[in-house]
Amino acid sequence: MINQRAILKPKVRQAQISDLIAKRGKVRVEDLAARFDISTETIRRDLTTLANAGHIRKVHGGARPVTPIGEGGFEARMRRNALAKRLIAEKVVGLVTPGQTLFLDTGSTTLICAEALARVRRLTIITNSTRIADTFAKGSGGADVYLLGGLYRGDNAQTVGASTARDIAKYRADTAIITIGALDKGGVMDFSSHEAEVARAMIASAINLRVLADHTKFNRSASFRLCPLAGIDQLVVDKSPDADLLDALEISGVEVI
Repeated sequence: MINQRAILKPKVRQAQISDLIAKRGKVRVEDLAARFDISTETIRRDLTTLANAGHIRKVHGGARPVTPIGEGGFEARMRRNALAKRLIAEKVVGLVTPGQTLFLDTGSTTLICAEALARVRRLTIITNSTRIADTFAKGSGGADVYLLGGLYRGDNAQTVGASTARDIAKYRADTAIITIGALDKGGVMDFSSHEAEVARAMIASAINLRVLADHTKFNRSASFRLCPLAGIDQLVVDKSPDADLLDALEISGVEVI
């Protein structure tokens, strides 16, 4: 048993429980109660809170990691790892200066970043996400917003397809801010061919590539490749990758923030 676990604040304890479940797979309520020296009723409340936030999946007698096929629906993705994504967003704000031109692709992490970036003055935003466009249009920074055309898909409120890629080629951005589905030593990937096509086009039309990835994307694989690690200028994360992946990133010249 780890000393003084009982005095941990609930949010700190819940974060540790979530990490433990991600590492071990299924965990039992009784084992968690013993580890943190608290009642099983308190553990069950913690698991309910984590499950409602989309971080874990409750099962009989305990909990398992969330293991969706692909990435799941957009609203579920917005709830998943929300605190990690907000940490990433605040880091991104510190990297952006007034007057820059930015690509932002569709994603839960980029939408949360948009909410933070909307206060930065005089940005020019180019996006295929109607949610992101609306966020900047309503923001205090007075951004100029360009919404890319193409085939509209209501599930993610985005435009996709060949016409979207052609539209992207008309612009030149200082930085492409891209969210991803997976990252390993071979590069970055996505689960959607449509979203991967848009991301690749933005990467090709930007001077700098900034990839956003919470820790659940590390050492994971997806079907559609965006670029190798060497194509990334900055990788903005909530937690540092493991030693092997971090070494691969450093060898590839990626700045991990």
